[in-house]
Amino acid sequence: MISPHMGLAMHEPNSLILGIESSCDDTAVALVARDGTVAAALTQSQAEIHAQYGGVYPELASRAHAAEIIPTIRQTLAQIDSGPEHVRAIAVTRGPGLIGPLLVGLNAAEGLGLGWSKPVIGVNHLRGHLRSTELDGGTITYPAIVLLASGGHTLMAYMKDAKTVEILGGTRDDSVGEAYDKVARMLGLGYPGGPAVDKLAKTCAPDITFPRPMIREGLEFSFSGLKSAVARLVERDPDVDKPTVAASFVAAAMDVLAAKCARALGEREAASLVVVGGVSASPQLRERTAEVCAEAGVDLALPSLKWSTDNGAMIALAGWDYLDMGLAPHLKPATRLSIEQF
Repeated sequence: MISPHMGLAMHEPNSLILGIESSCDDTAVALVARDGTVAAALTQSQAEIHAQYGGVYPELASRAHAAEIIPTIRQTLAQIDSGPEHVRAIAVTRGPGLIGPLLVGLNAAEGLGLGWSKPVIGVNHLRGHLRSTELDGGTITYPAIVLLASGGHTLMAYMKDAKTVEILGGTRDDSVGEAYDKVARMLGLGYPGGPAVDKLAKTCAPDITFPRPMIREGLEFSFSGLKSAVARLVERDPDVDKPTVAASFVAAAMDVLAAKCARALGEREAASLVVVGGVSASPQLRERTAEVCAEAGVDLALPSLKWSTDNGAMIALAGWDYLDMGLAPHLKPATRLSIEQF
């Protein structure tokens, strides 16, 4: 389903960057001004395609991107009756992500760049998430601690300013979002699993004690043990109460994330905690990180719910950074890419 974002009606020539995101299972396009104002945005979801597999089927994702990317670009431009004259540059995700979907986005962007005589900028998807909190008027106070939690990544970072990122810790195995999706599959909740698990978790108390991996150790993460504990319980007792399992899993995951955020804020001087990535849409995570920030006396910066998951607007806003810094285009796809890299 395509979800429009109603934007502004009039724009000056070269005042917008066209952002294209196709790193995984959503085809997303947006037009964004330098100040983060989103003029237009569309996202074509592939949830129905992948639901039967309980996760993303890469070949089907690539085919869907190939079919939808040009129509989605056209419809995004049509939202504000815009043409190439309003586009300053094209920003496109170059990684990390699935190689097939990345290539679809990069090829589309390069083709448009040639046809429109516009520069094309390859953007680090993780850098895009960092910018998601500043879309449509959001702000970050620096220095900041960053928690990026998504289906593919869980990491803690320190930002002394908007363009300088230092990794403090990553995940040794599954990301928290991946654990969510796998637990959802175990409980028969479908795909994507995160929202379904969170919703079910709110219906009862977390009465099962699951492990909190590495909760007392440093700033790295590990969610494989938590996921495996849920799997063993469900295998041992297929009739176990699913809401209780969901609530107990979410409680364990939130305890770990909240503890790591509190530890990072205690170890580094920071004015704010920034929480980004798809899991930042979790109401439980928003609640827990608000509590952590209140206790630490720092601001909490979150993207609005519509910009929490993968989207073209965050890629476009990051593209302004790349353009201003005069960075090389970097149009080679990269399935693995550190958040420290451009």
